[in-house]
Amino acid sequence: MPLPDLAPDLGVLLARPGLRLHLIGVAGSGMSGLARLLLERGFIVSGSDLQETAGVRSLIEAGLRFFEGHRADQIEHVDLLAYSSAIAPTNPERAAARERGIPQVRRADLLAAIARPKRCLAVAGTHGKTTTASMLAMALTEAGFNPSFYIGAEVPSLGRNAAWTDGNWMVIEVDESDGSLGAFAPDATVILNIEEEHLDHFDSLEQIEAAFVALADRTSGPIVFGADDPTAARSLGTLDQAEGAGFAPQAAWRLDACEVSPSGSSFHILHAGSRLGPIHLAVPGRHNAANAAAAFALAMRIGAGPDEIARGLARFGGAARRFEVKYEDPDFLVVDDYAHHPSEIKATLAAARSRGHRRVLAVFQPHRYSRTQALKDQFARAFDHADAVLFTDIYAASEEPLPGVDGTTLPAAVRSAGHPDVEYTPSLKTAKARLTEKLQPGDLVLIMGAGNVHWVASRLAKELAEIRDARAHATSDCVFRPYEPMRKHTTFRIGGPAQIWFEPADENALAAMLGHARSVGLPVTLIGRGSNLLVRDLGIPGLCIHLGRPFFSRIEIEGDRIRAGAGARLKQISAEARKAGLSGFEFMEGIPGNLGGSLRMNAGAMGSWTFAAVESIRTLNPDGSITDRPAADIEAHYRDVPLLRDHLALSAILRGVPSSEPAIRATLETYSNRRWATQPAAPSAGCAFKNPATIPAGKLIEELGLKDKRIGGARISPVHGNFIVNDGSATAEDVLELIDLVRNTAARVRGISLEPEIIVLGEAP
Repeated sequence: MPLPDLAPDLGVLLARPGLRLHLIGVAGSGMSGLARLLLERGFIVSGSDLQETAGVRSLIEAGLRFFEGHRADQIEHVDLLAYSSAIAPTNPERAAARERGIPQVRRADLLAAIARPKRCLAVAGTHGKTTTASMLAMALTEAGFNPSFYIGAEVPSLGRNAAWTDGNWMVIEVDESDGSLGAFAPDATVILNIEEEHLDHFDSLEQIEAAFVALADRTSGPIVFGADDPTAARSLGTLDQAEGAGFAPQAAWRLDACEVSPSGSSFHILHAGSRLGPIHLAVPGRHNAANAAAAFALAMRIGAGPDEIARGLARFGGAARRFEVKYEDPDFLVVDDYAHHPSEIKATLAAARSRGHRRVLAVFQPHRYSRTQALKDQFARAFDHADAVLFTDIYAASEEPLPGVDGTTLPAAVRSAGHPDVEYTPSLKTAKARLTEKLQPGDLVLIMGAGNVHWVASRLAKELAEIRDARAHATSDCVFRPYEPMRKHTTFRIGGPAQIWFEPADENALAAMLGHARSVGLPVTLIGRGSNLLVRDLGIPGLCIHLGRPFFSRIEIEGDRIRAGAGARLKQISAEARKAGLSGFEFMEGIPGNLGGSLRMNAGAMGSWTFAAVESIRTLNPDGSITDRPAADIEAHYRDVPLLRDHLALSAILRGVPSSEPAIRATLETYSNRRWATQPAAPSAGCAFKNPATIPAGKLIEELGLKDKRIGGARISPVHGNFIVNDGSATAEDVLELIDLVRNTAARVRGISLEPEIIVLGEAP
């Protein structure tokens, strides 16, 4: 039988000089704040988590000893181990502590114990706690109370998420999610709302209500409750020391003349016959005005003055992931928010809508299977203020999956409730890619959820900043488009968005943009006509250059020579050569690419190769200089020209052989008939595999019985076995899975290693 966890006497332990504490999950918002309090109290603190974050680095600077990962040997010299409800008993550090007799304590119990010397101001509720606790700490700081505080997110206005000061008061955001409300007996309390939530821990709304009422019963001083919440008003409104705050007419601290703008709100508060204010907030939404009223009320009830409170509230700029603006320019606004309960989502979307943007696009990551199942009907109507919603898979938060509950549950519910634009995108990366495809100037993008969906906001903000900076280096005669769908630029008709699609007007514009990309480390990809490309579904990060403007598409005939820009289409070069009576270019007529791509790959067809016709090429070199190079000095192989891996072909001089137009036409007709007889008409990237030495790839695939094999919308052509075609709905992953199938079958059955001829570009899922 396993040993039970050893319960500590916290009062005795915390009084021990040189106490060594270890915190599991120290990068989390709750545990990181506790670590900071312990360090500022002078304890010896270590901690572990899966990876080092910016918050952890800040704690290391303050004295934390950090371990990446969870291992038993990391707690050998520890006196007390703390854990959150997300850390299972089977965690190797918890298991080792159990075996070695090291006391273990929940985060909330340790927090309550170290806060006992202070007068505790608890801020509780189903949602809005972080913002309200931050506002209260700001107000009391401005009023000269010098409060300690512990808040569930970083608060830029306060400089951190927790602090231990010399003041008598301590503002604590207390959490009901795992029953830890019971650890606190506050001197004063705010209870904002009481709704169905955390039904993995509670059996019913009645149980949740009882937990909050019990907290109120343990509060020795004033209580402020959210008067707009019917359950809080009913269960707390009869208590002698309790007063309501909000918009409700019966609120003792009632919001008056509230004006909400895109940048915040202004209002007065009516209390006991007095009109207090005005109060100005720099965070938007009626719900934040109500939060501010609760913070104002409690601050006044413990002795702060109304003018000082108002100044503190005006200085509050928001907490991390509470309507946090990650990026803003005249075209786009990207906001990150912790909202994960239906009421929070409604309020946050209403605040977003109030900012007056053309559209509101929402990405939501459901949090926990239990919440998704229990509140599905409430979620169904929570997204009405969003013009479009992308749902990701559920963030489990240590829960096991529930039968019939998955990432498609909420999209189906919201769609059934009548929302016109709802999509399910399983991963964060696919959600970001799909979001960028939908993005239009004038959009507000709202990223919501309590899991790791904030990655989408951070990644999108970074990319939009890169787009803004790159645009400054593009002249008006260039083509510059953000998030260009690559399916429009490949013969496969497949591909996610290119972050930046750039067509330079001339060589100077090209050099300027490449110089910028080099200076900031922006990835660069050269895109020709897309005839041998498969672009992955997540698209291509960085700068995609296409030499499609007239300067790079010129074709000039000079005797038996053709001077052509890298953007010139091979089909057009062949046509101009025919008109001029020059042969040697007929093979190009059926290649759907342009000269630049053909040079880079030494493309060929019908037994001829590009470099057989090249006299010289003009290149843009990695250092920004331009060089004209004779073909004799350039190493060229089948599908590979080493020089052009990092040098960009700008143009070439091609040499033909004089011939009669009828003879050239006859050759073209022969090639065309052969091509249409052996190649499929459906969208493809040309031959999928290079021919092995012993057998043509198409014949091998046919002998393996794989012709017409299908995966998703991709299939091996029934016309030619070496072509994979897009039947109209193929994804890049369909094609790649089919390529793997062919290669594995060829290796297993015939011992032949097939090498793909298609170039795969873009970000992998």
